[in-house]
Amino acid sequence: MCRACSSSACSRSPRNRPPPSLADVLLGREEPGGRLPTTWPDRLADAPVTRVTPEDGVLPYEEGLFIGYPAWRNRTVAPAYPFGHGLGYTTWEYLTLDAGPDSVHIRLRNSGTRPGRETVQIYAEPLDAADTRPSRRLAGFTTVTAPPGGTAEAVIPLSARTFQIWDEAHGAWTTAPGRYRLHASRSSIHEDLSVLLTVPAGL
Repeated sequence: MCRACSSSACSRSPRNRPPPSLADVLLGREEPGGRLPTTWPDRLADAPVTRVTPEDGVLPYEEGLFIGYPAWRNRTVAPAYPFGHGLGYTTWEYLTLDAGPDSVHIRLRNSGTRPGRETVQIYAEPLDAADTRPSRRLAGFTTVTAPPGGTAEAVIPLSARTFQIWDEAHGAWTTAPGRYRLHASRSSIHEDLSVLLTVPAGL
């Protein structure tokens, strides 16, 4: 109830005011931190998988491993909003990327005029794999913050699973040795920085 006009509908009434956290985001004082965990198409017909209702009690999984954002890598049409997509009040420049078998190090700069937060994502692309494997999958992510013009360092661990595939014959995960290209980017379709890494057998 507004004390000035005794009306519960008044915009000055406390119950009609947005919570401080929401107001800070709307006014640009705080960075919205959400990132999409799914891919959104322009049209349903563009989606890699559209059959989701069982017929006669059966729902075939003909797509195999190519579900979600890996499936979009095989399509010529771009999604409306890719996996990992998110907006903010500033812009970021990816400067350097160094990688080892256990972690990656990324240095980036807030190139905008506001303080901000960036969700840095690492995708692993097996270069020597068969076409039956997705061409890219998320290997890890983290967030960094920096003032305008400031730089930030991101360190993302790489688990052994990043370079493993399921061995049906042995019923266990096994390392798939070979060359991998690691991409540091802001979503599953961006190409900001990449580095080549060779994974030995038995890692």
